[in-house]
Amino acid sequence: MDCKVKWVGPDGMSFVAETGSGHAFVMDGAPDGGGRNLGPRPMETVLAGTGGCAAYDVVLILKKSGQNVSGCEVRLTSERAQSDPKVFTKIHMHFVVRGKELKPSAVESAIKLSHNKYCSASIMLGKTATITHDYEIIENS
Repeated sequence: MDCKVKWVGPDGMSFVAETGSGHAFVMDGAPDGGGRNLGPRPMETVLAGTGGCAAYDVVLILKKSGQNVSGCEVRLTSERAQSDPKVFTKIHMHFVVRGKELKPSAVESAIKLSHNKYCSASIMLGKTATITHDYEIIENS
């Protein structure tokens, strides 16, 4: 896996990331740090990537286990260290899983498998942060 991150400069603190899979996105700093708020902060992209990684795992595991899943959202909240390096110290993931006749045990198992085995991002962040999770199931009619 590779990625190139290029400062847009010379004014501001915007960066364009180009991923090895051929996608690009902008990251920017807060105005008080010289940014122009043109994109998410770099650490926001780390948090979002972690949510995407976990949600991907949960959906894939539920599908493979024969569950009729139709939606999955993960809402992340976090805390960071007060001093540099301002690593994540706490992350909470709240999964909202939609489907028809989803088994709570299957949803819980999928989340635990992602957390303990498959989600590289959350496992890596778990080295500095306490990661917790919970879930709710919304039945499709």
